[in-house]
Amino acid sequence: MKYRYLCGLLSLLAGIPSQAAVLEYGASLDQSSWRLTGDTPLECRLEHFIPGYGSGSFISRAGKQINLDFELRPLRPNAKVQTVTLRSSSPHWRPGVPDTGLGTIRFYKQFDGLVEGRTAWTMAGELEQGRFPEFVFRDWYHSGKAVQVSVSAVGFYPRYQSFLMCLQSLLPYTFEDIAFTALNYEKNSDQLTPYSRRRLEMIGEYLKADPAIDMLVINAYTDSYGGRWPNLKLSEKRAKVIKEYFAAQGIDPKRIEVQGHGEKQHIASNESESGRAQNRRVIISMSRFLPQYETRGQEVGGAIDQGESANSPTKASESSDTGSAAEVPAAGAAAAISASGAANKPAPAITNKPASPPPKA
Repeated sequence: MKYRYLCGLLSLLAGIPSQAAVLEYGASLDQSSWRLTGDTPLECRLEHFIPGYGSGSFISRAGKQINLDFELRPLRPNAKVQTVTLRSSSPHWRPGVPDTGLGTIRFYKQFDGLVEGRTAWTMAGELEQGRFPEFVFRDWYHSGKAVQVSVSAVGFYPRYQSFLMCLQSLLPYTFEDIAFTALNYEKNSDQLTPYSRRRLEMIGEYLKADPAIDMLVINAYTDSYGGRWPNLKLSEKRAKVIKEYFAAQGIDPKRIEVQGHGEKQHIASNESESGRAQNRRVIISMSRFLPQYETRGQEVGGAIDQGESANSPTKASESSDTGSAAEVPAAGAAAAISASGAANKPAPAITNKPASPPPKA
């Protein structure tokens, strides 16, 4: 009976990887850095280099909803679908503090690891407190060996404050919200309705922030009141004024197509006031290149991060005592978390105030 109990205990222990058998990746105290590589009205990105493994980034994008993702990008693509344990641990200089489980996520084949929503905000909160989020899984590239990828809190806090400031400037709408827009005019007037003027300003703000806009197409229409020729010329004039407004936002006029249709293509009956109001309209449609907002590894206003040289030490060993962080006295390490990366926030991208809406057509 004792023999069978001992064999069962040994089998159980054999299934648990020892700390010495875990392959660890993470920045040591002197390697750890965080860079604000995205600071625009469309995207905020805070990036961390993980020696030997790749990088991790907190990302928030323009839109109506509060959003935050953490992308873990390995140098080698994920080779299979698997469940990954996400936890938070204290640094070596704060022994005795137990790990905290943050949940599990899924790694998908040939995709970056992705932590979304509330869990990503929890990760940021743990880093603010000086704790290190860790991803634990078995690596296909190392014959199923247990791997631990750590996200360092050293230097995180000051850059995170800059990241939070960037969030305040994100536009509250996306490309999809304004890619196809109908603007309407006041009764017996060439002026846009208040709602349409605000929509036009929103489009102008977005155009200044997104360099990937490829083409704008402006189609203008009128109701059937008045002569056909005057209505045709009026629609052409309205379209031209909208084009001039967008050109003032920095869009190349050659990439703006305009056409006035006059009384053609009614969308409602001209027998009622509400129908005529719908027919007095300008339709703006936009297209763009595939979005390329991010500048991975390059700090806003700073130099490109080349990573570590071949002779630089990296935290990628099979020992639990890796990197130089464990050798730093507690007081010095704690001071490093609050002081590292404390350079002033790079100057945010300058955007002019929206130009005034177009004058009366």
